[in-house]
Amino acid sequence: MRTIISVANLTKSYGSFEAVKGISFDVQEGEIFGLLGPNGAGKSTTLEIMETLRPKTGGKVMIDGFDLDTQPNEIKKIIGVQLQTSGFYPGLNLTELVEMFAGLYNQKVDPITLLTEVNLQDKAKAKYKELSGGQKQRFSIATTLINKPRIIFLDEPTTGLDPQARRNLWDLVKRIRSEGTTVIITTHYMDEAEVLCDRVAIMDAGTIIAIDSPDAMIDKLVDSGFERIREVKKANLEDVFIQLTGHALRED
Repeated sequence: MRTIISVANLTKSYGSFEAVKGISFDVQEGEIFGLLGPNGAGKSTTLEIMETLRPKTGGKVMIDGFDLDTQPNEIKKIIGVQLQTSGFYPGLNLTELVEMFAGLYNQKVDPITLLTEVNLQDKAKAKYKELSGGQKQRFSIATTLINKPRIIFLDEPTTGLDPQARRNLWDLVKRIRSEGTTVIITTHYMDEAEVLCDRVAIMDAGTIIAIDSPDAMIDKLVDSGFERIREVKKANLEDVFIQLTGHALRED
């Protein structure tokens, strides 16, 4: 596999406070790579630096061969960014919003085709403010695909979603990756990271304390003698909920 993102000794300081403390990692082309950590760990700051949205203090970042310091505009052309909160014009319908973003990217996009990719074709004439939480998140991800990016960044994309919407979004992320796009994701949901991510980096207090596949991390913990007090079952309560209520999205 080819390295598509390389981060070396990345730092970010605000005065005397170090939010990111010299972290280094690589992301391979075509993988789903997760940044995990508690609030304040530095993961969103790291993401925003790679997205060209926040200046770094030190270190080197290469995105698909482009240097963040000297070629930020080239990087912007090949990435898609979905933020925790999106500032879409609430009074525009989805077709109008897609056309507006396509104009900004100087891309020819068929709105219905794009909306179909995220199961929103029946909402083409609906205004953004009329969408449910899950629909808003799916539309936000759709806008990251307009410029046909090589890499997309998703910052906690399933926060606040119900189980059906959350698992539907997981399927969407997997489908995007299957089409050749590299995905970088932050999440607070460990089950989400375990299902989606090929590898994860766990951050705490501005440093990376572990990088590996979820399976390898779990195996290492078990080998160390760790044992859950409660017996691990073959399913969890969310599985029960989905089984009883179905996988279909319940749109408000």
